[in-house]
Amino acid sequence: MSIRTEQDYDSATPALQREMNLARRACWRINSFSSEYLFKTIASVLTDTDAEAPPPPPPRDETKSRIGPQTAPANRNTSCTSSNWRGMFSKRTLLICALALILGIAQARPNMSAVGVAPGKVSQDIVDAVTQLNLGHSAPMDAVDVGVDPTPPATLPRAEPLKSVDQDAEGGEGHKMERYPLSSVDFARVKTPFIIGIWILSASIAKIGFHMTPKLHLIFPESCLLIVVGVVIGVVLYFCTDVAVSPLTPNTFFFYMLPPIILDAGYFMPNRLFFDNLGTILLMAVVGTIFNIATIGGSLYACGKMGIYGESETPGLMDVFLFASLISAVDPVAVLAVFEEIHVNEILYIVVFGESLLNDAVTVVMYHMMESYNEIGLDKIIAQDIASGVGSFFVVALGGTAIGIIWGFLTGLVTRFTDHVRVIEPIFIFVMAYLAYLNAEIFHMSGILAITFCGITMKNYVESNISQKSHTTVKYALKMLSSSAETIIFMFLGVATVNNMHVWNTWFVVLTIAFCSVFRVIGVILLSALANRFRLHKLSRVDQFVMSYGGLRGAVAFALVLLVDENVVKQKNMFVTTTIAVIYFTVFLQGITIKPLVKILNVKRANKRKPTMNERIHERFMDHLMAGIEDIVGKTGNYNVRDKFKRFDNRFIRPLLIRDLKEINELHILDHIPMQSYERALNKNRRASASNADEKSRRQRRSSSISSRMNPLRNLNDKI
Repeated sequence: MSIRTEQDYDSATPALQREMNLARRACWRINSFSSEYLFKTIASVLTDTDAEAPPPPPPRDETKSRIGPQTAPANRNTSCTSSNWRGMFSKRTLLICALALILGIAQARPNMSAVGVAPGKVSQDIVDAVTQLNLGHSAPMDAVDVGVDPTPPATLPRAEPLKSVDQDAEGGEGHKMERYPLSSVDFARVKTPFIIGIWILSASIAKIGFHMTPKLHLIFPESCLLIVVGVVIGVVLYFCTDVAVSPLTPNTFFFYMLPPIILDAGYFMPNRLFFDNLGTILLMAVVGTIFNIATIGGSLYACGKMGIYGESETPGLMDVFLFASLISAVDPVAVLAVFEEIHVNEILYIVVFGESLLNDAVTVVMYHMMESYNEIGLDKIIAQDIASGVGSFFVVALGGTAIGIIWGFLTGLVTRFTDHVRVIEPIFIFVMAYLAYLNAEIFHMSGILAITFCGITMKNYVESNISQKSHTTVKYALKMLSSSAETIIFMFLGVATVNNMHVWNTWFVVLTIAFCSVFRVIGVILLSALANRFRLHKLSRVDQFVMSYGGLRGAVAFALVLLVDENVVKQKNMFVTTTIAVIYFTVFLQGITIKPLVKILNVKRANKRKPTMNERIHERFMDHLMAGIEDIVGKTGNYNVRDKFKRFDNRFIRPLLIRDLKEINELHILDHIPMQSYERALNKNRRASASNADEKSRRQRRSSSISSRMNPLRNLNDKI
């Protein structure tokens, strides 16, 4: 006899439930009839099978049907009284109900089929027990007219015998029980993040090997190595695996990769140089970018009208200018990656890098403007659309800058009250700067400008509130995040290059590279000549050459071209292929050759030496002197503006944002001096003075003790 399981009992549960429901229905219907009519009906059925049917009950509604009894039991003695028959029938009914209740309690189990357990087969003995509760006794009761429609008697399905657990395991049917394993492998669950982690690990190891090889480090920039590693990984994934991962999507780049790089650049930017050269930076970023878009787009469209690209691949006017708007801007990530390795002087670095930051507003506005014009149609553009596009530039640029400054002030206000919880100070800097970037993106403003000016503002106010340990944490965490994001960007750029969606048009690629290089040189020469008319330190020809040659394109252009709608712009795949070719040309050719050219042209390098205290004092003295001279002659210049802002800052802003203002030396947004270095030097001098005083006192005590010891000997000598 095999052992039954819970599944076997579960299969009998529905049949038992139906039997119990029928028994309850019979009991209820019996009580509903009058006792006299019920007694006569039962007595007539039991006493005489040949007798006529009992008289019908009182008249009912004609719409209700009547059904007579289907079976008649054998002849019995009818000498019993009405009360005895009534009691006998009640006992039989109660016996049936009790038997059904006992069987339901004894064999009912929770129904496991609702949670996915396959029901087993019913054994023969359970079927026999259930079929004993047949409807033979209750069928006459159902035949009584109780005002319901007639239904055929319910029949129980014939179930198959039960199978034991051993038989089920042997047959392989149903659920097969598995024992707890010692170990298991599930690579498919972590396949994609595991491969991405392997990419990052490979790029980090490649960077270590790159810096351990002096010859490679002196010839190739780091960005070139990362792109090569990404291409190799992309080829392996394309031909050897079935992993379908699009690593460098626009959302991934703009929301997760770009903010740490720009925050690091803005937080540690030399603010004095940035604001001193702000006019030249704005001239290159705004006027220079618009000049490049107009000249590159117009030249490519003119070549297309000449039929150079082919009839099927000639883009329209708005399509060409859409492509020109994303390929004309200098990329901040590529500029940082190359210029930090060649170590040019601070003015060249801040002009090129500042241009790459501030031209984001022009790029965003021109890109969305051309995209909108392309959807509207060239023949349907009106003057209002052009005016809205021009006005949106000021909204995007000034709005992004204002959002960044406001979040910087809020960060300074929050860190004013963190003197008792120093451990959470760095998180405010990271999170609130990131929220400034996202807040600007919500309103379609420049997120790069927002996080840049947020970093500049936080540097000058938050750093006075946080501790030295928090400052060190912020410094190295930002460097780590920006370096990691830069590594991932260039490596993913190489991985995304390997696909089968490229459309190569040789003339379009070659002409795009040529126009980008030529018009970059022309724009820098013209705008530098204009800027030198108002600059005290002129931009030399060598500086202009480095600025022209350093106009690199990178991942920003690639992310923007991926956002192009293929349904609107039919040549999207050709634009993507051309963008990758331009990025590779600027990063590889210009990035590799710019370092030897800087050496050949003898470009002034950056000076890593920190200014001395004497130099800082003379610099401050000259600032106040020049501000006074400008005020006397009635000219509102750079020094006068800086002096007025300093007065406003010291009177209103700094008392609100800085906790211990009396203990902090002057520090303002346009002339940042690392006062913590002064504090450390002052503490060091104090400790040195204290140690000197202690040493002097020890010497005095030692000399006094020696003289006191020598006094008895002197007295003895005098006596002798």
